[in-house]
Amino acid sequence: MNAMRKIDTPRKIAVVTGAGSGIGRAVSRALSGAGWSVVLAGRRTETLEETARAAGGDSLCVRTDVSLPEDVDALFAAVGERYGRIDLLFNNAGTFGPGGIALEDLPYSAWRKVVDTNLTGTFLCAQAAFRMMKAQDPQGGRIINNGSVSAHAPRPDSVAYTATKHGMTGLTKSLSLDGRRYRIACGQIDIGNAATDMTERMRRGVPQANRELAVEPVMDAADVATTVLHMAELPLEANIQFATVLATAMPFVGRG
Repeated sequence: MNAMRKIDTPRKIAVVTGAGSGIGRAVSRALSGAGWSVVLAGRRTETLEETARAAGGDSLCVRTDVSLPEDVDALFAAVGERYGRIDLLFNNAGTFGPGGIALEDLPYSAWRKVVDTNLTGTFLCAQAAFRMMKAQDPQGGRIINNGSVSAHAPRPDSVAYTATKHGMTGLTKSLSLDGRRYRIACGQIDIGNAATDMTERMRRGVPQANRELAVEPVMDAADVATTVLHMAELPLEANIQFATVLATAMPFVGRG
């Protein structure tokens, strides 16, 4: 499964970052089930291999820290060597950072880790995919960025995460604009309370805008994957620029 060999196939090729768990795993399974070849990128080889087994189909695991330019270069070199092209990048890798730390107490190192992963990592992967999509024949492809409902409204004590997700929206718009002449479409999915390890704390109670604790509802990550698959399989002449998928009863719309 992981041998570095280029294969001739009519299957579409997707790269999913943060593929070792949660939304990345769910999206990888959905893409594989729909007949895509999926390149699984993440920091832990063992969890990527678990995703590969769960997804089935044709896949390639590449250990990648998206915040490191050399890792991103190696990832897309592996894609080129194995498949010769890329049709989709799902920019999913991200971190919330340390929870429960007030803005005035947030260490610089924690800020940098979140920014380097969520925003710089997304840029590095998008840039590498953009270069491949521009150069390949036939030209073009699609980039889907994983934003968050935090791209619209913050939670308490989440300045680094919220800032990066607002930045993601600007990145998505610039990629969409700059990609037009090369048939490169770019959209963003903003997700609220998908049931993953990252959102497990929602079931125990999280601070609301008024600082009271409240348990929040979650939704199945497979429902997010269904939306990503729909976005991915549109013809390049059509694009979902922004989509918001959230647990219906979560306190997002309105005043809590």
